[in-house]
Amino acid sequence: MRPKIISSFLQSALGRCSNWKGHVGSLACSVGRVGTTGHPLRHCHTINGDPPRILITGGLGQLGTGLAKLLRSKYGVENVILSDIVKPSKEVVSQGPYVFANILDFKCLQEIVVTYRIDWLIHFSALLSAIGEQNVPLAIRVNIEGLHNIMELSKQYNLRVFVPSTIGAFGPTSPRNPTPNLTIQRPRTIYGVSKVHGELLGEYYNHRFGLDFRCLRFPGVISSDTQPGGGTTDYAVQIFHDAIQGRHFECYLRPNSRLPMMYIDDCLRALWEMLVAPEEQLRCRTYNVTAMSFCPEEIVTAVRNHFPNLQVSYRPDSRQDIADTWPEVFDDSEARNDWGWHHSYDLEAMCNIMFDNLRRQHNMT
Repeated sequence: MRPKIISSFLQSALGRCSNWKGHVGSLACSVGRVGTTGHPLRHCHTINGDPPRILITGGLGQLGTGLAKLLRSKYGVENVILSDIVKPSKEVVSQGPYVFANILDFKCLQEIVVTYRIDWLIHFSALLSAIGEQNVPLAIRVNIEGLHNIMELSKQYNLRVFVPSTIGAFGPTSPRNPTPNLTIQRPRTIYGVSKVHGELLGEYYNHRFGLDFRCLRFPGVISSDTQPGGGTTDYAVQIFHDAIQGRHFECYLRPNSRLPMMYIDDCLRALWEMLVAPEEQLRCRTYNVTAMSFCPEEIVTAVRNHFPNLQVSYRPDSRQDIADTWPEVFDDSEARNDWGWHHSYDLEAMCNIMFDNLRRQHNMT
């Protein structure tokens, strides 16, 4: 799925913008050396021997629950607070703390940070590319105004804040193969525009106020734990569901539309590794990360190694226009050089684990 670090709040947010809710996080870090702006640089150590307390906004989206599980394994169940505007399932509530939070309500966010003594903020709440184009005013409120609240809150309470970005932050004038870490960015979607805004705003807050801002540009993220949500790269999730259930797969992109992708385990590990990297290793605040690049006809071939009878047709729609402006190959050499990023899953390994997981979900041998 899209790097769309999204919130499942989309189900209700479109009709209830004023009630949109997410969450906030912060990190009390030890004070280290002083940077060029005169602000102390912080390091991801425990605070007085205690683990950080973390708040995840948009937590019921594609990445939130998986990240919460990863972070709870490292820092303890009670130290990771999940939030969204959607009523959680019994399973989500049984796995750890969950709160309802509105990222458009600054006072609400303050109360959460103070009450739960938050140290790190991981801000997933956003409207994705295809949804954002259908409701631009709402996308501006959620993706831009909500981010402003997060940034001010993080500055006020001295939080470490992570905000994801995306391949959608690039546009038709960006080099596509490969797309370097620093290049022209002129996206053609409100989602992409809001992500470029977030990258620049975070870098400004880091330079001006010493805010510990961190950001990764994710490619399409593929997971067996969430259903495709209609995003531009979601075809690469849909094909697995259709194959294992014996359905015909209709792709809304052309067979040769190449896009960068990664398996969700790599995505979550990249996020955590960047989040805890010592600041002296970070030569910039926003990094490309990726694992592989493929087009629909290549993943069809890989899936047919498992399901030879898979039937496929192509019917490009408006998402093709979006894909045509995005990177084909992501250059993430700076992340690999600066803080040691490396991926574990290529296309073949991803297909193997996706079908293993889906077979268990469908009680198939």
